[in-house]
Amino acid sequence: MTEKIVNIIKSGTITIPKLLLVNYKRLKLTEQELILIIYFIGNNEFDPERISKDLGLSIGETLKIIDDLTKKDILKISTRSAKVYEEYINLDELYNKLALTVMENKEEPKRTNIYDKFENEFGRTLSPMEYEIIGAWIEGGFSEELIEAALKEAVYNGVSNLRYIDKILYEWQKKGIKTPADINQKKEPPKPKGEVFDYDWLNDKD
Repeated sequence: MTEKIVNIIKSGTITIPKLLLVNYKRLKLTEQELILIIYFIGNNEFDPERISKDLGLSIGETLKIIDDLTKKDILKISTRSAKVYEEYINLDELYNKLALTVMENKEEPKRTNIYDKFENEFGRTLSPMEYEIIGAWIEGGFSEELIEAALKEAVYNGVSNLRYIDKILYEWQKKGIKTPADINQKKEPPKPKGEVFDYDWLNDKD
């Protein structure tokens, strides 16, 4: 990925919106799709042969990525009239989606923190599917504090996958655990190994 971006930069100056780099996963974009979008920011001419050559992709791969981005409502192919009609890549939908992410971030400033914590604990970036699963937990009523507690529990047990954390959360839900403070309260006290013989040695006068 890095080499392709470097080649794009070398071919000319491109201003890449920081919002795009920070939020492309939330938009469910792959790295290849991100590279193509960056390319179109610098040159929106729809010329599959040239695009393929510049990015080192086959024409089939290029058209497939463009088709996927069209289905995701990220871009569309429009026409404009000069001396003749020509097709170009229209990124208006992308900018609209980025604007919405800004609005969502203002309404929910803490929403992205939990994703950062997962990436820090896992030591890798999350996949789009993992983002969806974590988002579903939040929408399902689990607090970020409880999700983080489940994450720590999983990491403590040497397990770094969301399926295991999902089981922890729903086990806690069945026990009525809603906050990290409830976890210790719901734990059963240790049972004595045997019967304790209560004898008053101080008052034994024999």
